[in-house]
Amino acid sequence: MNVKLLNNYQDLLNPIHSFLLCKTPKQWIEQAADPEKLPLLLTDHLHCELKAAQSAGLLLRRYVVDNETSKQILEWLEPYETRVYRGHLLNSDDALTHENNKKNQQVPRLQLENGEAWQHELLNRMVLLMKEELHHFDQVFSIIEANNIELQPTTAARYAAGMLRHIRGSEVGGLVDKLIIGGIIEARSCERFAALVPHLPESIARFYVSLLRSEARHFEDYLTLAQMVAREDIQARTQEFLRIEKKLIESPDKVLRFHSGPVM
Repeated sequence: MNVKLLNNYQDLLNPIHSFLLCKTPKQWIEQAADPEKLPLLLTDHLHCELKAAQSAGLLLRRYVVDNETSKQILEWLEPYETRVYRGHLLNSDDALTHENNKKNQQVPRLQLENGEAWQHELLNRMVLLMKEELHHFDQVFSIIEANNIELQPTTAARYAAGMLRHIRGSEVGGLVDKLIIGGIIEARSCERFAALVPHLPESIARFYVSLLRSEARHFEDYLTLAQMVAREDIQARTQEFLRIEKKLIESPDKVLRFHSGPVM
């Protein structure tokens, strides 16, 4: 039944499959599809949504905005960070704040008076991405609440760190590499949403299909920004990181995470 949910989204999946150098190994899918692993998977997914928003905010703070606007970004993220790092579900005292955050009512109006064209584009796209990621954070959080899953601290997979260690030290090169990596992570996330759909409870499967629909173009946004910043062809550099990513995805991991390799 869940396979049918994907039938209308092949046009979104085809560019992702063409971009990535490999699909998720069947062994990882089998491990992640274990019903006993669902709490772990959802908890790690929650962290991933927050990390995606944090990473977008960090790019803005590092390369675009001033100190005052940087504080606004941190204040925007703070309620979400408090919830996930607190390590438990909401109590009644948190309910109003939670409902406010669900509607992204804390979104600041971030503006850039001066700056280069790529900085304006980075601001516009990263603010939109943060809004979407934090909305998805709330959706995952609601699923966790509905299933009475207790939030537990999770260790990070080696996935992102395995790519980030190859970032160049120069100002422009470093930013281009971060944007390329961001695009690859977004593409892999969508590929995994689709890979998991046939194996999940239908309500969660439908949610993952909705994420695929809203996030499938994020990887292209990152690559477009990387191209703007680089002002030269980024294909070779992108392929280099894709080869690194392929090795991380296909090689054994010690822990099961949303972006891990198969656990051996």
